[in-house]
Amino acid sequence: MRHHHPKLKVAIIGPGNIGTDLMVKVLRHGRHLEMGAMVGVDPQSEGLARAERLGIATTAGGLDGLLALPVFDEIDTVFDATSAGAHRRHHEVLSARGVQLIDLTPAAIGPYVIPAINLAAVDAGNLNMVTCGGQATIPMVAAVSQVAKVHYAEIVASIASRSAGPGTRANIDEFTETTRAAIETLGGAERGKAIIVLNPAEPPLIMRDTVFALSESASEEAVEASIAQMVARVQAYVPGYRLKQRVQFDRVPPEQPLNVPGLGLRHGLKTSVFLEVEGAAHYLPSYAGNLDIMTSAALACAEAMAEKRIARGIARGLKERT
Repeated sequence: MRHHHPKLKVAIIGPGNIGTDLMVKVLRHGRHLEMGAMVGVDPQSEGLARAERLGIATTAGGLDGLLALPVFDEIDTVFDATSAGAHRRHHEVLSARGVQLIDLTPAAIGPYVIPAINLAAVDAGNLNMVTCGGQATIPMVAAVSQVAKVHYAEIVASIASRSAGPGTRANIDEFTETTRAAIETLGGAERGKAIIVLNPAEPPLIMRDTVFALSESASEEAVEASIAQMVARVQAYVPGYRLKQRVQFDRVPPEQPLNVPGLGLRHGLKTSVFLEVEGAAHYLPSYAGNLDIMTSAALACAEAMAEKRIARGIARGLKERT
């Protein structure tokens, strides 16, 4: 290989909070990635202006503008930080051209991916990053599932109002539905439920998450150890991810079962996990851990994708340059 450390070019569609933070992460921490283009639809966008100042190719022409950029033929991966509706067209057009997509919207066309759980899914052409609440909480559900069958899991994600831009607010219904579905498919729960709370407190509070899981009876020590291992796996790419306090356990006896909607009466072990996620403050403030966990997870997936594409010799960008 001609390149000692080959890097693949990426484009970001959506120069808002998430897109701009992703750009900064790629520029500072990209091991196999480099910025190719930043794409938006508003010529006055602050994110586009910032990218332009950094010498990155930009367009306010949306997807069509990206296709027209000279650098497009070198781009291997596109991060989509727009909306669920817009993502469907982006997927249709870009996947037909051999570009892999990392979907930071709740569109969920491709498989759900949480790096701590199923990074092996990076072979797919379209990866869905679930939601910020999902990235933070579903690893905890999966940790319980590794020890005992989970009947029901409920997560509450509380984020600072100021960190919730127009994209987050427009997608709240999709947030709850996508997170619920991923609690079941990735977390392993029979039934899932997701709640998001926008906290208007000033100064803004960092992201807080609560996870409740009702499972079959199991060893509390084994569940706690599984959770500790999973926390460490998430911290490998989100250093500000941590338990707020020790895991709490309650026994639900057979004679006093809980009614799980859609499942009926269940008893066993109730596990309560309290988390906080502090952002790395690359571009966004540290209270915006909800956005930082999304961009950090997306970056981890893109790095894994790039490594595989380089190793297999199928990277579009390297073909263009060799």
